[in-house]
Amino acid sequence: MQGQAQQQAYDRGITIFSPDGRLYQVEYAREAVKRGTASIGVRTPEGVVLAADKRSRSPLMEPTSVEKIHKADDHIGIASAGHVADARQLIDFARRQSQVNRLRYGEPIGIETLTKEVTDHIQQYTQVGGARPFGVALLIGGVENGTPRLYETDPSGTPYEWKAVSIGADRGDHQEHLEENFRDDLTLDEGIELALEAIASTSDEGTAPDGVDVATVSAESERFVELSNDEIESYLEANDLLATEDDEQTEE
Repeated sequence: MQGQAQQQAYDRGITIFSPDGRLYQVEYAREAVKRGTASIGVRTPEGVVLAADKRSRSPLMEPTSVEKIHKADDHIGIASAGHVADARQLIDFARRQSQVNRLRYGEPIGIETLTKEVTDHIQQYTQVGGARPFGVALLIGGVENGTPRLYETDPSGTPYEWKAVSIGADRGDHQEHLEENFRDDLTLDEGIELALEAIASTSDEGTAPDGVDVATVSAESERFVELSNDEIESYLEANDLLATEDDEQTEE
């Protein structure tokens, strides 16, 4: 009973380490990320791909109201997994930092610089009483001086740089697919295909164009571009990933 009471005390206090050096509230925030739908990032020599599973919970919900990928600056995109409200706060913070950098230095912010600004902000909420950690992970991808960069942020405030990574639900399965199929010489189109294949790898029904978001930042243009549903559908169809359930119901 005494051990349970002690653990409850560590649970309640974000600023209190447990005897084995753990911050339970940060670990619970990571669990919140695992409950969010997946987002995937792929870095290729031609640019960065961000893809997000945004399947809606109800056919009555407008698919356009589910936002998983955001433009942070002309050359930076951010995908999220976890609490959407927390993600919006961090994305607004990232946008402000991007604009401050442009006004102060007259140049676009670096991808690593922005990531560390965001993770420093996240980290503050792991050591301040009366606040809770952000229950969200972000993928920050973009192009810096012609070089594609892809970072993941963690609820603890730790940044990681990746060639390809998944956050959110089914991370293990998605990461395994990425590790098996990633190549250093992927084209941007092949990066899009790999990201969509990873998302579809955990679904038996296939993927609908309005159930996934895809955005790219090309190394050539250094511009964030979101793919339309028609463009996503063409990639899904070309790789035999397109959902056919609706068509079958229509025929019946």
